Amino acid sequence: MALAFTACQQQAPPPPKVPPPSNVLSAIVRPAAGTWFLGMHDTPEGFEHDLIARFARDARLDLAAVTTDSATDLVRAVAHGNAMVGLGGLYRPEPESRRRERASTDPDRDVLWTTGITEVQPVIVYNADGFRPRDWSDLEGASVAYLPGTGLERGFAEIRAAHPGVHWVERDAPSADALIADVDDAKVDYAVVSSADAALARNVYLGFDVAFSAGPKRELAWAVPATDSKLRDALDAFIERAKRDGTIRELLDRYFTPARSLGRPDAGALHDKIESVLPKLRRDFEAAQDATGLDWRLLAAVAYQESQWDADATSETGARGIMQITEDTAKQLGLDDRGDASGSIAAAARYLRMLRDKLPARITEPDRTFMMLAAFNIGLGHLEDARVLAQKMKGNPDRWSDVRRALPLLADPQYFSTAKLGYARGGMPVAFVQRVRAYYDILTRTFPSHTPRLRMIATEPQASP
Repeated sequence: MALAFTACQQQAPPPPKVPPPSNVLSAIVRPAAGTWFLGMHDTPEGFEHDLIARFARDARLDLAAVTTDSATDLVRAVAHGNAMVGLGGLYRPEPESRRRERASTDPDRDVLWTTGITEVQPVIVYNADGFRPRDWSDLEGASVAYLPGTGLERGFAEIRAAHPGVHWVERDAPSADALIADVDDAKVDYAVVSSADAALARNVYLGFDVAFSAGPKRELAWAVPATDSKLRDALDAFIERAKRDGTIRELLDRYFTPARSLGRPDAGALHDKIESVLPKLRRDFEAAQDATGLDWRLLAAVAYQESQWDADATSETGARGIMQITEDTAKQLGLDDRGDASGSIAAAARYLRMLRDKLPARITEPDRTFMMLAAFNIGLGHLEDARVLAQKMKGNPDRWSDVRRALPLLADPQYFSTAKLGYARGGMPVAFVQRVRAYYDILTRTFPSHTPRLRMIATEPQASP
C-alpha cells in the first residue's frame, strides 16, 4: 500500500493554476533604469510602470507585479500563463506584422505582442579608453555581449552571416545597466544595448561611450499569453490612445530627458565630489530626511545644484551656505548661521517640506516634488502664477509638464502683465528642476535609500506616485 501510494504521488499531475481574481492585472516585470525602478518613496515608478498602472486604473483593475532579472524567464512565465502581461525592456519580433513569437524551442510557449509603444535604436557601446569601432568590420575577432531574451538582438542574422569573426556572448546580467558596467570596467569588449539605456547610463558610468548603431530600430512592447487576444487588443487600444493624447510623450519626457540635460564634465565633477565631499555630509542629509520625510538623495541633489556642497558659497544676490538660503528665509526658519552646513541642510529641508505641504493636495507625485523644487527656486507665488497661466493655456495646472511650459512666459510682458506677482525669470526654475533631477538620478543609482522615516512618509496619500 505504501508503494502504491508513493507511485500515485509521483504520477499525479501538478495542481491546476489558480487564476487571479477578476479585478487583478497580474504582471511580471524586469526592472530597469527609466522603465521600472524604486523611486523617491521606495515605491515603483518609471515609464513602463506608469503606463501599465494607467491602463490598470482605466480598466478598474488592481495591478499586482512580481519581478525577475531574466527576460527569458519573464517571457516563459507569460507563455505558461503565470502572468497576464510581461514588460520591462522587451522588444517585439521582426517583422512588425508578426504577432506571435516563440519564447523557446518548446512549441507550446507562445506569446502575443502588443503594438509598439516607442522605438529605440540598438547601439554598440565600448570602453572609452579603448578602441572605438566604426562598423561591424572593426569588430572581427572581438566579443560582443548582449542580454538574451529581450528581443534587442533579433534581426542580427544577416550581421552574423556577413561578419562570422564577431563572437557573440550571452551575458546573464539583470539589466542593460549591468552590461554597460561590464564595458565600463573592461570586463567585456563591446555590448549591444538600446539607445535609451545608453543615454540613461551616460552620466552614471563615465568610462563608456556609443560607437555606432547596431541595426534597425526596435519597438518596445508588452507580452501577453497566446490565449488572451482580448487583453492584447485592449492593451493595443490603450497604447494607441496614449500616443494620441500625449501620455506616452509626457512619460518619455519625464523619465528620459533629465539624463540628457547634464554634460559628461558636470557628471564627472559630481562623481568626484561624491567620493571626496559627500561622505562628510551624508549623515546631515539623512537626519534631514528623518525629520521631514524628503529623500536624503533629493536634498543632496538640491544642495549640489545650489553650491556644489560648498558651505562657504555666496551668491551675487546674497544667498549663502550649502543650500544658498537668503537672509529673510533664514530668519523665517530660525537659522542663525547660514555657513553651518548641518543647520542649513536641516533648515532647507524644513522649508522644502513646508512648500510641498502648501501645494494643493490633488497634485500627485512626481509632479508634486517637481513643483516643490520650482517653488524653492522661484517662490510659491510665481509658481501659482504659472499654474494659473497653464490653465489659461488649456493645460493642467497640476501637471509639471504643463506648468513647465508656462513658467518661462512669466518673463514676457504679454503674460506677466496679468500675473498676480508680475515679472519673473521663469526659465530659471525650469532649468533648476531639470538639473536637480539629473543629479538625483545619479545619486539614486549610486546610493540606496535611507529607509526608516521614508517608509512612514510613503504611506501618506499625496506621496504615492
